[in-house]
Amino acid sequence: MVDSHSADATVALAEAAGARVLQRRFDGFRSQKQFAVEQAAHDWVLCLDADERVGDELRASILAARDRGFDAAAGYRFARLSDYFGRFLRHGNAYPDRVLRLFDRRRGGWRGQREVHEAASVDGAVATLRGDLIHYPYRSLQQQLAKTERYARMMAEHEHARGKRATLAKLVLAPAWRFWRGYLLRGGFRDGWHGLVYAYVRANYVRQKTIMLWMLGNGQPVVTPERGAGDGKP
Repeated sequence: MVDSHSADATVALAEAAGARVLQRRFDGFRSQKQFAVEQAAHDWVLCLDADERVGDELRASILAARDRGFDAAAGYRFARLSDYFGRFLRHGNAYPDRVLRLFDRRRGGWRGQREVHEAASVDGAVATLRGDLIHYPYRSLQQQLAKTERYARMMAEHEHARGKRATLAKLVLAPAWRFWRGYLLRGGFRDGWHGLVYAYVRANYVRQKTIMLWMLGNGQPVVTPERGAGDGKP
């Protein structure tokens, strides 16, 4: 396990459970995960975030693939099932949300330059396993809103640094499309009010990211600048 110098009991609990704990200053989601992969003692690795759990069916699928010597692919993906304030979302943009997390680190890893919404990739075939990775992403709506705003800023900064710019059409249409695609076309309405709130918040993420990209493209900061020594203020 890789810990970024947490101040709570995370390290003690992990060590008590038998985990080998490494500490590293956090400088990006992708970088942190790739560091963990490079420290592994075995060639095949299963990458999990702190808010994820392996479901029973997925566990059985992973063990079966291991018993076959992982002969089907260089990496395996599987669905991620997210708990959303007391209900698992099984429709819309939330599910199946397949992620590649089990792979041969000799043939893959957390590549690229993007530190947010990072994804692993492999050189070779990718197979899909049955079962779900159980995801508990949010403790409260406030936490979700703060998290999505942070991710929106990071993505806007990433895209701006690579020359991407927001257009007026995208500014107006992209959030609406994200909502209707997830809520209607992909059946998010079948998850009740949980699906409605989730679709709205995800559409708001797209709105925030696009607005921030627009502002950056017009030379405007998206975070409050630090006070300079010569600004005349205490």
